[in-house]
Amino acid sequence: MPKVGIEPMRRSALVEATIYEIGRAGSLDVTVSQIAKKAGVSSALAHHYFGSKEQIFLAAMRHILTVFGAEVRGALMMADTPRERLQAIIKACFSPQNFRPEIVSAWLSFYVQAQNSQNAQRLLRIYQKRLISNLIYNLRPFAGAESLELAHSIAALIDGLYIRQALRDEKADGNFCVKLVTTHVDNALNVLEENQRFPRGK
Repeated sequence: MPKVGIEPMRRSALVEATIYEIGRAGSLDVTVSQIAKKAGVSSALAHHYFGSKEQIFLAAMRHILTVFGAEVRGALMMADTPRERLQAIIKACFSPQNFRPEIVSAWLSFYVQAQNSQNAQRLLRIYQKRLISNLIYNLRPFAGAESLELAHSIAALIDGLYIRQALRDEKADGNFCVKLVTTHVDNALNVLEENQRFPRGK
């Protein structure tokens, strides 16, 4: 008779092993056998719990998104103003927990997988919609009707920084990325403010 709680522990170990192996390989070019060995279980058991390598990877990405979402919610609770909440979202994207090399590699692999997997596409769309929605909500007091466009530009910059980091060898610098995105936001809001003060043609 299996011990109570052993299955969640093994699933968690497989998820962590998947993230580690993807980070080590820098791609999805890993086997269930490698993942299972790292997790300390058999390949048969890994297949029993998840069914396929795709499902193991999706479980790993759900875990990554859950950790990210929890950090964002915690940061938002500590912020008092829309600008502070906006900054909290940006910082969470590049926090030490979310911007680790293996997490960055997993994100790059996730985007590649989403091109051919409907399940991955669905999960990616959920993440993107939530991020855009949070950005728009906190941009609206400053950007008004331009909030949607600005939110998409921020999200694109965040994605680009992840992709860029995944293709580089040096250690990830989350603080530098936060500074880049913050500068983009500040510049965009300054332009909007100037346009409101001095509308074109007037």
